Amino acid sequence: MATIKDIAEKAGVSAATVSRVLNYDETISVLDETRRRIFETAASLEYERNNKKRKKIKLKIGLVCSYSHEEELADPFYLAVRVAAEKKMEDEGFVRITIPVSSLTGSIPPVHGLICLGTFSRSTVEKITALKKPVVFADCNPDETRFDSVVIGMEKAVIGVLDYLRKNGHSKIAFVGGMEIDSDGKEVQDIRSDVYINYMKKYNIWRQEYLCKGDYSPKCGYAFMKKLLSQDNPPTAVFVVNDSIAVGAYKAAHELGWKIPDHISIVGFNDISSAKYMVPPLTTVGLHMRTMGRQAVGILADRIRSDREVPVKVVIPCELIVRESVRDISL
Repeated sequence: MATIKDIAEKAGVSAATVSRVLNYDETISVLDETRRRIFETAASLEYERNNKKRKKIKLKIGLVCSYSHEEELADPFYLAVRVAAEKKMEDEGFVRITIPVSSLTGSIPPVHGLICLGTFSRSTVEKITALKKPVVFADCNPDETRFDSVVIGMEKAVIGVLDYLRKNGHSKIAFVGGMEIDSDGKEVQDIRSDVYINYMKKYNIWRQEYLCKGDYSPKCGYAFMKKLLSQDNPPTAVFVVNDSIAVGAYKAAHELGWKIPDHISIVGFNDISSAKYMVPPLTTVGLHMRTMGRQAVGILADRIRSDREVPVKVVIPCELIVRESVRDISL
């Protein structure tokens, strides 16, 4: 087994320097090239640190969120993921440093790695890459060959919802989704709309007039629900991409005199805490948001400590939570 002395000789540095670099001693001042050479030499010699003797380093983790505080409050998904990640960091004794997206162009506080939560434009990803820090993206992955990521299994979740609605006799299924424009002026594609369109076309039940895309707010759900229910041939079921949209859809249906689920069925997404208290309780897709946040921290810590080069992608499965907002019309 290779020793610290072996690594020092091959890397051309002292054994003390090797020991301090491999143990992430923050007080040592060495060039990045020297640090990289030491890690590469250790890897080539298959060096393994003695975990019993290894000093546990308090990692400094930068948290970068692509969205505003107002957007976080409007859709609790990101709030839940962020809080879970912060709780995991606290449990592990890590130091959390919030880094605004606007700060990525200049110098940032010293951190061992970054957790990037949300969706990011190409130019922002380039800024993140330029920092040359270990990175894990949560809820997106701009490049699976370079970055670690934790994402939701969206495709299977959407297919599960549509299968469930068809099983209950629904073929006239509308979709209310969101649309975002990133900082580069490009549309952020929501894979759920693509899966919905492909599914409906596959079963020859696609209707263009049932596809609605706006933002992710209750106001959007309210406006589109009124539009859908006012059509000459309205849908029998509506799938909305978050529960906040469902809140607005419920209000619109109530105002128009449409009873849920007697006249219209609704399925949400996210399973926010109030979903089970809606009237009737909302059938929705449960996301393991706490798991997502905790996994992001764990994956980043592993990459920092092991100097792992192979990117890891973790897909968190979803769960359809059946409550009382869907009626079986096949009977």
